[in-house]
Amino acid sequence: MSEQIELLTANRKALTINLDDAKYGTLAEIGAGQEVARIFFQAGGAAGTIAKSMSAYDMTFSDAIYGKAPRYVSRERLNTMLDHEYGLLIERLAVKRGDTTKFFAFADTVAAKSFRGNNECHGWMGIRFQSEPHGPPNEIIIHVHMWDKDNVLQQQAIGIVGINLIYGAFYYREDLGRLIQSLVDNVGSDRIEVDMMRLSGPAFANVDNRLVSLYLVQHGLTNAVMFGANREVLQPSEVLHKKAILVERGSFRPVTLVNVDMLNCACAQFMQEPAVKGKEIIVLMEITMNNLLAAGDLDAQDFLSRVDLLGDIGFTVLISNYSEYYRLTTYFRRYTQEMIGVAMGINNLLEVFNEKYYEHLAGGILENFGRLFRNAVKLYIYPMQQKAYDRYLTDGHPAPSPAGNSSFSSTVLISAKNLQVETHLANLYAHLMENHYLEGIVGFDTSILSIFSRDVINRIRANDPSWETMVPVAIAAAIKTRHLFGYGESTPAAIT
Repeated sequence: MSEQIELLTANRKALTINLDDAKYGTLAEIGAGQEVARIFFQAGGAAGTIAKSMSAYDMTFSDAIYGKAPRYVSRERLNTMLDHEYGLLIERLAVKRGDTTKFFAFADTVAAKSFRGNNECHGWMGIRFQSEPHGPPNEIIIHVHMWDKDNVLQQQAIGIVGINLIYGAFYYREDLGRLIQSLVDNVGSDRIEVDMMRLSGPAFANVDNRLVSLYLVQHGLTNAVMFGANREVLQPSEVLHKKAILVERGSFRPVTLVNVDMLNCACAQFMQEPAVKGKEIIVLMEITMNNLLAAGDLDAQDFLSRVDLLGDIGFTVLISNYSEYYRLTTYFRRYTQEMIGVAMGINNLLEVFNEKYYEHLAGGILENFGRLFRNAVKLYIYPMQQKAYDRYLTDGHPAPSPAGNSSFSSTVLISAKNLQVETHLANLYAHLMENHYLEGIVGFDTSILSIFSRDVINRIRANDPSWETMVPVAIAAAIKTRHLFGYGESTPAAIT
C-alpha cells in the first residue's frame, strides 16, 4: 500500500516556515491584496520569517520602486520585483546574518476579478531563494488563472497558492512531482490553473522545464502547455493573444514529410482567408496527452524527442489534454477571437464524425459541431490513398504498410470531396462542406502520401536507410546524431 501523504493546511505550512529560524525574507504583492502575508501573520511567529511585507497598488508608486512597465500583471514585472527585493535583502542583511540564514524573496502581481467583472483573472508569482547560507539563488516562477467567480474567493485562493509555492520551494524541491501537485493543495485545480512553471538555479540543475510543463498537464493543474522552437517554455496567453491560429494534431513520432506538407499547404490556404489577411498568425503542432500515454506510462525521453524534433524545424509545440477538437478550439477562444484553422488527415476527420466520442454531450454529435465551428473555425482536410483508407475502415485506425511494401502507390485518393461518412450523417457532412466549414487541402505532394510515422519507426529499427527519404533532412540528421527512436540499436537486415 502506498504511503499516505499528509495534506498540510496553508496555516500549518506558514507556521512551519515561521518556526524555521534559518529562513528569512521579503513578501511583495501587487494587485490582489497581501494575501500571502496575511496567512503568514495569522499563523503566528512571522516576525522570525518576514523582514518586510509590502504592496504598491498605485502605478506611480509601483514604478518608483520597480521601474516603469508596459504591463503590470506580467512576467517582466514579476522579474523586476524579485530582482529589487532579493537585491535589497542581500545588500542590507547578508553581512549581519548571512552565515546562518537562507534568504528568500517572494513576489506576485495579480489581477483578481474587477468591480465590472470583465477582466482576465490571472497572475504571476515567484520565489527567489537560497538553499544554503551564502549560496547562489534559485527561482521558481508560475503563471496562474483564477476560476472563482467572487473577488474575495480569488484573493483567498491566491494566498494559499503563494504559501504552497514558498513551502514547496523549501521542502519539496527534491521531489518534483510533489512540488508540482502541492501548488493546488487546499484549493484544487477547479479553482486555480497553473499553466506555466519555470525552475532555475543550482537546486534545479538537473530539471528540464519542458518536463515540468508536461507534468502540469499530467497532474491536472492545466490542460495545455506550450514550447517554442528554441525549446523555451512559453506562456500560452502571451503567444496566442489576439492571433489567428492554425494547428495540426499528430503523434509526430517522428515528424514526417507528410506532416510538414499538410501544415504548409493548409497554411497557404489559411492565409488567403479574408478573415485572416493582415492578421498576425501563430502556427502550432499539437500532441495530446492521450497520444503520449498510448503505450502506457509516460516516456519522458520519447516526449522530449518529439518536441525537440519539431523545434529543430521551427515549429511551436502545444501539449494538451483535449481529446475532442471542440475542446481545443474552445481553449484557443480564451485568448483570441480571430479565425482558427485545423489541419487534419482523412483518418482524423472520420474520428471527428465518430458519434461515440460525444455520448457525454446532451446534444451528441450536433452539439460537438455547434461548439467546434462556433466563431470562425475551419477544418483543412489532407487526402489519403484509397488503400490506406480501406485499411483504416477495416482496422479502425491507420495501418501503414510494412517496410519495403509498395502497395500504397495507388493514385486513387480519398479527399474531403469524395469521403463517405455514415449514411445518417451524410446530410450533415454535405452541409459543412457547402458552407465551407470543411475545405480540402490543395497543392499537396502526391509523391509522399504513402508515408506514415509508424512505417518510419519500423524502418529505423530495422536499419532500413529508406526511412531517411520519408522525413525532412534536418529531422533525419537529428535522429541519427541523437540515436532517437531506436536508431542504430538493431542489426541491419541482410541486403538481397
